[in-house]
Amino acid sequence: MKNSELNLYIASPRGFCAGVDRAIQIVEIALEKYGSPVYVRHEIVHNKFVVEGLKARGAIFVEDLDEVPEDVPVVFSAHGVPKSVPAEARRRKMLYLDATCPLVSKIHREAERYEKQDCEIIMIGHAGHPEVVGTMGQVAEGKIILVETAEDVAALTLKDPENAAYITQTTLSVDDTAEVISALKHKFPAIKDPRKEDICYATSNRQAAVKVLAEKSEAILIIGAPNSSNSKRLVEVAHRAGCKSMLIQRAGDIDWDWIGSMKNIGLSAGASAPEILVKEVIEAFGHRYELNIRDVKTVEENIQFKLPPALMKEA
Repeated sequence: MKNSELNLYIASPRGFCAGVDRAIQIVEIALEKYGSPVYVRHEIVHNKFVVEGLKARGAIFVEDLDEVPEDVPVVFSAHGVPKSVPAEARRRKMLYLDATCPLVSKIHREAERYEKQDCEIIMIGHAGHPEVVGTMGQVAEGKIILVETAEDVAALTLKDPENAAYITQTTLSVDDTAEVISALKHKFPAIKDPRKEDICYATSNRQAAVKVLAEKSEAILIIGAPNSSNSKRLVEVAHRAGCKSMLIQRAGDIDWDWIGSMKNIGLSAGASAPEILVKEVIEAFGHRYELNIRDVKTVEENIQFKLPPALMKEA
């Protein structure tokens, strides 16, 4: 017997962004074109379900090019890699495909441009995240100073504050990053902005949608991986909006005792979570409740990114 009625508010947009979709396609098409195995340096995107599915089709995930044998294709993940990685691949005459999200590549080019201008470069991001490691690896070591919070900015000293610039990780909290940027501009008024905001459209759109969900929901479930920056930020956005929130990877992770007697639940998914997992969660609620599904659409997304030229024919 089902429990009482429950309203399930489902965010749109949610789940896969254009950069994630492109990266997964690159691995899938490479497997079709070259056969198994295709090696992938780092998780192609931060989602266990996606990674396990690609493993089953013949992808092998490694953390370093030293683990890749000769004469097999290798794909670089959507998060981007330091310049030293493709340089090593070329030295070894490896067949490699770069699945770096074009919006991350844009930040790589910004870093290079600022280095040519001899700017002191500040990057707002999370230490150790693959995207941050890849971006910092686009310029000479020590050229980028990493900050995470306004407190880090307060402790920051620059050699030439009149010639400084900042860049950001693409998957940060929009609100938290605004605070850090404000602190940078207050302390270093001459600091240069990126030509276009670095936080990607998908991150901003999903966070804005969660804020709308928070107005309607008693709690919000976010589908995503614990190592997914954009998914964790969605949980934080919900909390900041005054709504309880929990990160789950799959329907089996739902804490039904935590849901308790709530009548209004929000649901969204990080940019690396496939729609099949959203459907799985909806079905799990449907088994337990008389379910009213409410779509909450905040913006239409229609962005697509081109595949690498080497794969265009197969696509």
